[in-house]
Amino acid sequence: MGSYDVIVIGAGNAGLSAAIAASELGAKTLVLERAPVHLRGGNSYFTGGLFRFAYNGIDDIRSLISEMSDKESENVDVGSYPKNKFYEDVMRVTEGLADPQLVEILTSNSFSTMEWLASHRIPWILAYGRQAFEDSGKMKFWGGLILEAVGAGKGLSDSQFSALDKLGVEVMYDSRAISLLIDQNSKVEGVKVRRSKQMIEINASSVVLASGGFESNPEMRTRYLGPGWELAKVRGTQFNTGDGIQMALDVGAQSFGHWSGCHSVQWDFNSPNFGDRNIADLFQKHSYPFGILVNILGERFLDEGADFRNYTYAKYGREVLHQPQRIAFQIFDEKTKHLLRDEYNIPQVSKVTASSIEELGEGIGVDPAVLAKTVSDFNNSIVDAEFNPTLLDQKCTQGIFPPKSNWAQPIDTPPYSAFAVTCGITFTFGGLRINSNAQVLENDDCPIEGLYAAGELVGGLFYNNYPGGAGLMAGSVFGRLAGESAANNVLIGKL
Repeated sequence: MGSYDVIVIGAGNAGLSAAIAASELGAKTLVLERAPVHLRGGNSYFTGGLFRFAYNGIDDIRSLISEMSDKESENVDVGSYPKNKFYEDVMRVTEGLADPQLVEILTSNSFSTMEWLASHRIPWILAYGRQAFEDSGKMKFWGGLILEAVGAGKGLSDSQFSALDKLGVEVMYDSRAISLLIDQNSKVEGVKVRRSKQMIEINASSVVLASGGFESNPEMRTRYLGPGWELAKVRGTQFNTGDGIQMALDVGAQSFGHWSGCHSVQWDFNSPNFGDRNIADLFQKHSYPFGILVNILGERFLDEGADFRNYTYAKYGREVLHQPQRIAFQIFDEKTKHLLRDEYNIPQVSKVTASSIEELGEGIGVDPAVLAKTVSDFNNSIVDAEFNPTLLDQKCTQGIFPPKSNWAQPIDTPPYSAFAVTCGITFTFGGLRINSNAQVLENDDCPIEGLYAAGELVGGLFYNNYPGGAGLMAGSVFGRLAGESAANNVLIGKL
């Protein structure tokens, strides 16, 4: 098959970022995509396309959205999100376990990477529908997450592939990387690939692994995440089965990170086992902070208002998985209907509506008397405070367990709605250890020459939880870094 300077394994956001970065430095680059062309894009295709990054204020945002008018900028309140706040948020939600070096690289390079993506014509818009509420006559953005790629995950993927086309980067589809080629000095020199049922070898001076985690591998999920995880729904691609991680471990790479942890959300109970490319991320149900969540026994089991959705949604899927029959119901009344995100209105939604709580219980298969008591106890526990969805309003409960720490409003205005959810796994947290140049490390912390990694197969960044939008941002930051490092490795070798 000839030879290349850089081979990138995987064509999601991280892999495409790596390929763009390597190619613009002059490296002859090949992207290997396991999926056929009509299923390309990895997990990134299924996302909402939101990126978390550090910024100082509206001027930074306008530098990324050049067509934003003066009138629009005057009617929004984006606040600021300094680098140290981004760093603190990652450390807070990961309980201080995230690798400080990786978090520093992510947060320090987030805005410059957004500018870099924009320079390659990745278009951005304000995430009005998901991250803003009206407050004092302006749309106020909350939770440090304000921009999304135009067209969400599909739009992001299409724009990145267009950037590759402009750079002349070759993409080889239906090509599953099987193993790394190693020379007698333990340097990576290429990849063995299965394509059209044939095994071929492709040589390269540098290889970037960006093929995702093992969330689509039921055996690995059960082995590392624990019993029951083989029954979880997979939000994204069926092709992320841990191949990149395994081929690196086979040549002595160091495993790193939270192998028993993952990003998992509340996902429509009747969704398919893998992601639907037409529905994409709309099977998610993320307005739970404005209602209550009960299991099939009619019991609440978590604090729906513990924090902004951006800081709890990636861990609450796990809580639902551990409930009887792996099902729960988000319950809202009429007065919170206008706060629900767009995903609650799709035709495929698993929803029951009723004029009374008892009737709602009958509709969802929960004992009506038990559900009525749960709702009554909740209503009677709410303190008198002003409700405000744009901040942690401390409108909470007292005297019940679990508490609701914010946004607690009585469920008392019919009609009532219940949405059936289960656990949807997005990506796994365990993976490979890399250094500040995105080089994959051996167990003695020495780099494996010629091997780099980016994206969801990098371990050490997220533990138990993550702040929303940090996954795509990390994919681009470390993808760009891996691509540049891989290309520089080749260019230095040619001197």
